[in-house]
Formats: sequence, C-alpha cells, structure tokens
Amino acid sequence: MRQLLLLFIFIPFIELMILIKLGDYIGFWPTLTLLILMGLLGFAMVRSQGFFVVYQIKQDLANGIPPARSLMEGLYVFAGGLMLITPGLITDIIGLLLLLPPSRLAISRIITPWVINKMFNSGRWHIRRW
Repeated sequence: MRQLLLLFIFIPFIELMILIKLGDYIGFWPTLTLLILMGLLGFAMVRSQGFFVVYQIKQDLANGIPPARSLMEGLYVFAGGLMLITPGLITDIIGLLLLLPPSRLAISRIITPWVINKMFNSGRWHIRRW
C-alpha cells in the first residue's frame, strides 16, 4: 500500500518536473502541442490495437483455443491507454510501448509470468485439482 501511495506521489512529481524543464527548453506552446499530439496518437493506437485484440479473442474462441494470451494483450492495451490519459512524457512513452505490438510482446514476456506468480502465490487464488 505504501508503495502504491509513493507511486501516486512520486510519478506525478517527476512528470511535472520534466514538463517544466521541457517547457523552459522548447517553450510552452511546443510542449503543449507535443502532449496533445501524443494523446491523439495514443488514442488512435488504442483504438486500432483494441479492435485487433478483440478480433484475436474472437478468433481464439472460434478455434476452440482459450483466449488467455489475447486477454493479457487486451490488459496491456488497456494499461497503455490509461498511461496515455495521464499527462506526462514518461507515462506517454510507457503507454506507447505497451501499444506497439513488438514492444508489448517483449514486455509481456517479462510481466505476464510475474503477474501469474503473484496471483497464484499470494493466497488469494487457488488452483483446484480434480
């Protein structure tokens, strides 16, 4: 809980400092334009990748394959969209990385096993053996 609170305080502070420094370096209007363009690019990417993930889920279900991987892809696209909603350059870069399929694949190879390990070893989720 403390880590999450620290994250919600620390990340916006760092983002604000970067935006202030960038505004000093290139000016207010170019900085604002950059943030707006990143938001528009992110919106377009979230939309296209979201449709692609939904298509993948439908294909998996039609072929009788459990859509676990496609659902995780959808989770990463959703997380990328949330990062792009948050104003700031660091979160925009992380959000765009989560939306680009090659980097999303690399990130998912690292994060998915960690998430699965946390879910099933935390004591909250149990695998029943029949």
